[in-house]
Amino acid sequence: MQSYTVQPARAIRGEIRVPGDKSISHRSIMFGSIARGTTTIRGFLRGEDNLATLNAFRAMGVTVTDDGETLRIEGKGVHGLQEPVDILDCGNSGTSIRLLTGLLAGQRFFSILTGDQYLRKRPMKRVIEPLSRMGGCIYGREGGSKAPLAVVGKPLQGISYSSPVASAQVKSAILLAGLYAEGATTVTEPHLSRDHSERMLRFFGADLDTFAGGVTLRGGRELRGGHIEVPADISSAAFFIIAALIVPGSELLIQGVGVNPTRTGILDILVAMGGSIELLNQRELSGEPVADLLVKSSRLKGISIGGDLVPRAIDEFPVICVAAALAEGRTVISDARELRVKETDRIKAMAANLGRAGVTVSETEDGMAIVGMERLKGGDFESFGDHRIAMAMLVAGVAASSAVTVDDVSCIATSFPDFTSLLERVAIR
Repeated sequence: MQSYTVQPARAIRGEIRVPGDKSISHRSIMFGSIARGTTTIRGFLRGEDNLATLNAFRAMGVTVTDDGETLRIEGKGVHGLQEPVDILDCGNSGTSIRLLTGLLAGQRFFSILTGDQYLRKRPMKRVIEPLSRMGGCIYGREGGSKAPLAVVGKPLQGISYSSPVASAQVKSAILLAGLYAEGATTVTEPHLSRDHSERMLRFFGADLDTFAGGVTLRGGRELRGGHIEVPADISSAAFFIIAALIVPGSELLIQGVGVNPTRTGILDILVAMGGSIELLNQRELSGEPVADLLVKSSRLKGISIGGDLVPRAIDEFPVICVAAALAEGRTVISDARELRVKETDRIKAMAANLGRAGVTVSETEDGMAIVGMERLKGGDFESFGDHRIAMAMLVAGVAASSAVTVDDVSCIATSFPDFTSLLERVAIR
């Protein structure tokens, strides 16, 4: 088990660029593979999760070349994928397995999807239920609720689906199936989840309309390849934003970050807490808004976080908890039940780690309350096999009273392979 130790920092300073957006990288492979013609991708995140998606499409006959800077996909068209001869291994990637389930439901062949020990524990019924209503034929463990999943491709019919959860994975799986369905497919959500699929489907030429609270896609249209510039991932930038906010004397510029409004809940939360974050050089790349972020150390205060802010910052909550632990007063997180079914139960995991760091934390069914303190205690902490828990606690280390060691940091490679080296580069000691 590989552990890593971080020493406290005097300041966080410099100019950096974090890796490409994980969500957009997944979708660029998927849509490029089923489009007609060539798709080129710059800024692709070469983390383990995205490589699992890439390998799955190679196993279905898609030619992908990589010169280290640009991926080149020779698209097969909507109906051009081939039946894989082996099981498709999605590793730790919930995005891979859920979106692929939607895509494979409408194919003319049989396939099996699985993943690592953590992915095989995650709930899959949330995508299988609406896909089954479309005519999909999907089998899995525990009554179809857990991977491995066996998918028997069938003709599909468009549906109107009101999702009980705001989940980009659920929405995207249904939309991918909708590409193969007869008629229109409509998905509505209680709150708007990230809209990368809608933006990219439109970029590739899909017949799609968005409206307040949902999206409608009409099947039967071919997609066409193009060039995609993947912006830096705001979920990865979040760790460095918060590191710079919580260490006095810090100033950090993070370049080319995606600031899609469905993803900027993290910025809204931190500004509401008193954080100094300035958006510079705002522009658009491949249909996605991008900006450089200038972050300066700030005195944070506790706030209440809930409602539609939650799906717009769902992946950032582990490190938001670290910011809350060093804010003045009490931070209350609610409406975040979804955190309990991520790579691990992130509410339970962060409550345990922060408690070990001396923070007063109380769990609720759908969130937690955190009472801020001046300085965290150092010591040994657990990643629980979750990349975002591991990185959040390493960020806590730069603002702790003594060294912080996190066990099993190998999981960080799923989304941010160079995280520790970049953190050491900007930490002034």
